[in-house]
Amino acid sequence: MPAKSRRRRSAARSPRVLRGTVFITRQVHFNAAHRLYNPTKSQAWNTNQYGLCTSPNWHGHNYVLEVTVRGEPDPETGYIVDLSELKRVLHETVVDRCDHRNLNDDVDFLRNVIPTTENLVIAFWDQIEPALPAGKLHCVRLYETPRNFAEYFGPDAPARA
Repeated sequence: MPAKSRRRRSAARSPRVLRGTVFITRQVHFNAAHRLYNPTKSQAWNTNQYGLCTSPNWHGHNYVLEVTVRGEPDPETGYIVDLSELKRVLHETVVDRCDHRNLNDDVDFLRNVIPTTENLVIAFWDQIEPALPAGKLHCVRLYETPRNFAEYFGPDAPARA
């Protein structure tokens, strides 16, 4: 007669979620045209400041937007924010409103804003932050080209020397 197994059924243990502050980033892309132009200045001033970027015929970029959220992983899910929800927010607040648009004329929250990369990261923060489903917005980084980008850490960020 075979020996009886002495295995015990153990109660399911809760999986561990580790504690610590984590930074998680989602990247999205969009294409848009813009013109760098200050209407309170002369065309000569604008040309001197912005060069070819002030062309009245516009120019475009293949933008890459990176949004970083910080927080502690949720004890039940292990997420700071569900990345599919973050993607949805980024599309609703920025990508769907800016993609294949003229940033100067077609995007309501950019009207009367000179659409430099510096101004865009601030404007995008202002759109994304109130719609964020979880975590705290840490950084908005926008690549205008592979070598040119701006990042914004929010209105309360200390200036870095």
